[in-house]
Amino acid sequence: MNLETYFKDSKGVGIVATSDKKGVVDTAIYSKPHILSNDEIAFIMRDRLTHTNLQENKHANYLFLEEGRGYRGVRLFLTKLDESSDSELIASMTRRHLTAEEDLAKGDKFLVRFKVNRILSLIGGEEIPAD
Repeated sequence: MNLETYFKDSKGVGIVATSDKKGVVDTAIYSKPHILSNDEIAFIMRDRLTHTNLQENKHANYLFLEEGRGYRGVRLFLTKLDESSDSELIASMTRRHLTAEEDLAKGDKFLVRFKVNRILSLIGGEEIPAD
């Protein structure tokens, strides 16, 4: 599967699941990932529970449910590689544009980079090979 093509051509809803060091799980709605390569993606995150959990447990899962009838989509099994607070880099990748005041009021942003370990179909356990 070519992730860049898939996410460019697909519409839907994404959910990131993380857990803290004790295994307490959290889920949050996230936009489509930024595709860095076919096995690396990134999300821009605010300093909220998902980001906090990733400081304690580097593993996460991204579920993408495609728009339309039926249940189609993918599950990405992720491991956090690193993060950056470089404001220029984050601004260059930001898709949602707020005024400077609105953006500042929402808090700090981080670009969090992940390795894609596995891709599974949304339903069942079919592994989808990366291109």
